[in-house]
Amino acid sequence: MKGTKTPIHAVWSWVRRQPPKVKAFLAVVTGMSALVLLRFIVHDHDNLFVAAEAVHSIGICVLIYKIMKEKTCAGLSLKSQELTAIFLAVRLYCSFVMEYDIHTILDLATLGTTLWVIYMIRFKLRASYMEDKDNFALYYVLVPCVVLAVLIHPSTSHNILNRIFWAFCVYLEAVSVLPQLRVMQNTKIVEPFTAHYVFALGVARFLSCAHWVLQVVDTRGRLLVALGYGLWPSMVLISEIVQTFILADFCYYYVKSVFGGQLVLRLPSGVV
Repeated sequence: MKGTKTPIHAVWSWVRRQPPKVKAFLAVVTGMSALVLLRFIVHDHDNLFVAAEAVHSIGICVLIYKIMKEKTCAGLSLKSQELTAIFLAVRLYCSFVMEYDIHTILDLATLGTTLWVIYMIRFKLRASYMEDKDNFALYYVLVPCVVLAVLIHPSTSHNILNRIFWAFCVYLEAVSVLPQLRVMQNTKIVEPFTAHYVFALGVARFLSCAHWVLQVVDTRGRLLVALGYGLWPSMVLISEIVQTFILADFCYYYVKSVFGGQLVLRLPSGVV
């Protein structure tokens, strides 16, 4: 005799039967609802950006636990970790010369742990590294990010080189997860700790995006003026939205897998 379905499982079953366009509409509605909820329960929306960095740090800690417990780096993308280290290092430099606050401390901690993960993959656990699966060409993201940073950057009073660096780290952060998604696309099966890490990235990206969107709403658009003139303010928002939507599909299947009681996440073709 089949057990009675819980309301959550019933909802997931209904969503699963819907066509792609309906799923996309539901995803947009869910995202907007989450933004409205965050606006009312979080009084200082700057805390959302701090929370995003904290969740990213938690995700890295999950990777460290995986590496230390299982003594393997299978399923992890070295290239994603290297891109993450690059944008964190550049952002730290910009923080030291342009501003210095709690974000700098969180970025420093995250960079340190990311460098440790890179060291473990490159040297200690090299035998378990899936180099053939980690085949995303880095120049596909590095070159466009450099070009965009040179062309579109903040119009503040800081040194031009520092402003280009700041723009570069904003653009690179938006696409740094792409090599990790390629590894998961190639393997189709994602073990739990890697799935937890990527989901943490998705949550961090959403919180960061929510921070910028709500700040624009709260200031009635004045924040865009404060960021400077030209295309830069729009590119900041676009970058935040892009990095959120890059991980949206994965987060959907992650939540679906968790509610389905599956320990290993199996991705359909073309998800990431």
